[in-house]
Amino acid sequence: MSKSLRLSEKWFRRGLWLVAFVFASFLIGLGSTVVSDLPQVERVRVLDDFIDKPAAEPLRAVIKTSETAEQQAARELDQVRLQLQAAQQANANARETFGNWLATRRATAQPDQDTELIARTKALDAFKQKEEDVQRRVSAQQQIMLDARQAEQRARTALADLERDAQKKLDAEYRRIELRVFAYRLALTLPLLVVAGWLFAKKRKSTYWPFVWGFIFFALFAFFVELVPYLPSYGGYVRYVVGIVVTVIVGRYAILALNSYLARQKLAEQQPDQVRREELSYDTALTRLGKGVCPGCERPVDLKNGEIDFCPHCGIGLFDHCGLCETRKSAFSKFCHACGCSAAPRVLPPLDGGTPAMPPAN
Repeated sequence: MSKSLRLSEKWFRRGLWLVAFVFASFLIGLGSTVVSDLPQVERVRVLDDFIDKPAAEPLRAVIKTSETAEQQAARELDQVRLQLQAAQQANANARETFGNWLATRRATAQPDQDTELIARTKALDAFKQKEEDVQRRVSAQQQIMLDARQAEQRARTALADLERDAQKKLDAEYRRIELRVFAYRLALTLPLLVVAGWLFAKKRKSTYWPFVWGFIFFALFAFFVELVPYLPSYGGYVRYVVGIVVTVIVGRYAILALNSYLARQKLAEQQPDQVRREELSYDTALTRLGKGVCPGCERPVDLKNGEIDFCPHCGIGLFDHCGLCETRKSAFSKFCHACGCSAAPRVLPPLDGGTPAMPPAN
């Protein structure tokens, strides 16, 4: 159609298409904001909403107490181990000193050193006893740590079972929330798509067509971008079924439109040439001629052949002659391209002095 439009009209149409896209972009932005805020109507659920709290709280308390006891025992164990190392070192030093002294006593064999021998032996026993006491404290702290760790392990195992059951309930609730949010999106998007379909069928060529097409673009974006990705899957059944339904609806519309078009064309081809020509708009006729097809039946015609004046398929007149200069011209032209005369019907000489005769319709 662009070949039949005036230059200014071409730019105006381009500007109107720009208006349509800008209008659609603002609608898409508004719709995206609304759709993204829809999940906020649902309360955010967490694991604690579904866990058995009377059973979970004591277990969490046991875990916390056990962790504290284990940490305290670990700190005390570090201190006791240092004390054990010191006691072991003191005991080793005392035994080394006693061994040296005992070797000296044997060399001198002095009986008056028996009392000192007993004292040194008691001192060694005291070092040994202290080392054993510290060792028992180390074992006690290790036992405390072990008991705390085992209690924590048992509590964590029991709590994990409770959390596993709660997680299943939480996942089920999230699935229900997703379905509800999808229903909200569907309730918002489906009416837009219905309105867009009605506008496409009834108003796409109206005066305010840029806003009509802008709304159609917005509705398509809302459906295919804001709704389709959130379709529940259920193993693909839902999406395949929805795809089948949409395909059937669109295919049925296309089939009915094609049959209706063929019926209109068949009925139009039965009309007189002049009636058919009047029903065709000037721009439509020029557009089809520019594509090398008949304006009436849209079948291919060799328009460059100078001997073809009528469509060989439907019989509509394609070329006639100017009533003033007899130049062969398009039958759909409003003016002769050779002399500029209006393409009014040519008047023939009067018959027997009567009224002028009109030429036969092409």
